[in-house]
Amino acid sequence: MTGILKTTWRFTRISEVCKVESGRRPSGKEVYDTGYFSLGGEHITNDHQVNYNKNNWFITEKFWYSLRKGKLDVGATLLVKDGATIGKCAYFNPFKVKYISSVNEHVYKIVSKSYICDNRFLYYSICSPGCQAQIRNCITGSAQPGLNRSFLKVVKVPFPDLATQHKIASILSAYDDLIENNNRRIKILEKMAQTIYNEWFITFRFPGYKKVKMVDLELRKIPEEWAVKKVEEIVERIHPGKLYNSNTVRKSGKIPVLDQGRSGIIGYHNDEPGVKASENNPIIVFANHTCYQNLILFPFSAIQNVLPFIPSKANSRNIFWLHWATKDLVRFNDYKGHWPEFMNKKLIVPPRYICDEFGEAVKPMRLQIYKLRQQDDTLCRTRDLLLPKLINGEIDMDEIDIKLHKEDKNG
Repeated sequence: MTGILKTTWRFTRISEVCKVESGRRPSGKEVYDTGYFSLGGEHITNDHQVNYNKNNWFITEKFWYSLRKGKLDVGATLLVKDGATIGKCAYFNPFKVKYISSVNEHVYKIVSKSYICDNRFLYYSICSPGCQAQIRNCITGSAQPGLNRSFLKVVKVPFPDLATQHKIASILSAYDDLIENNNRRIKILEKMAQTIYNEWFITFRFPGYKKVKMVDLELRKIPEEWAVKKVEEIVERIHPGKLYNSNTVRKSGKIPVLDQGRSGIIGYHNDEPGVKASENNPIIVFANHTCYQNLILFPFSAIQNVLPFIPSKANSRNIFWLHWATKDLVRFNDYKGHWPEFMNKKLIVPPRYICDEFGEAVKPMRLQIYKLRQQDDTLCRTRDLLLPKLINGEIDMDEIDIKLHKEDKNG
């Protein structure tokens, strides 16, 4: 670890201040569509969140109460103990999650043993670069990497007095609360835009719909003057410029490089962007293998099989309409190129003026989403810069007077 600890701080083994448990994974017969949630390593994301939308493992209330260990009924650090995501962690707050939950055998639940340790401070300590480096040194096995319980007696964290722990946890959690609030706003805006699209183009309740005659076309009724076209007729691929890969990108830089994952960015570079997208000139990108699609409002480059496109000149339509109309046409079904399948899909294409009206309605929402994500990036960078300095005692907390949240006081 780096930093100079104050004399009132000490290094403490995790085993001295923490209680650590893991649970068990339900069998196939014990998994249901609803109920309580069983969390595994796959549910912990790179940005320290719990993703409930991946591999839903619901268990019954009876199963949850039968567990001797692993119930998530208090604030806890979740640490992945094996597999591809080993070492990732998240903070579980039972008052801010959708489901009553437990961990399975692939995740450690780490909580304070007593009042002398703040659970949120403990979480930020485990997330800190120094602690993460110690954890990586404790991983054993190559084919099946694992983190056995012996790491608890090896990994040490700086341990100040409880009041200082509360202050540090309160400062860092303020950033996380702002990020969480922004993410909630993003979800609301995305839902609003999707609702407008569904109302106008799925149920055909667009502005002025009562004055438009419905006609039979391709086994269903659609508004008169609307048409059915293949995607290949309404989109035009554009050249992505120089292609990059994981070996040719940097951890930071001016220009982001888009990949095929849901997170979207594999790294950065400082050369000219391959595609000069902007807020006034958005570009749609389609991930050929994973089928993820996004509307990009900033200059970017790409890896292979990230395919940028815009509306075709022959059948030009508003790009915001084009994005919402095409983004879910193809679903991942195998790790292969999906572009030919995408091109062959059919769409109901409205007149240009209706697409333009839709674009005017949803563009402010999409721009707000973009601004909120920029804010999140700034908040994350600032939090990550502060975290090691606070955890390692490089900032004098005695001079900082902050109002503690109730959750921070309770640990």
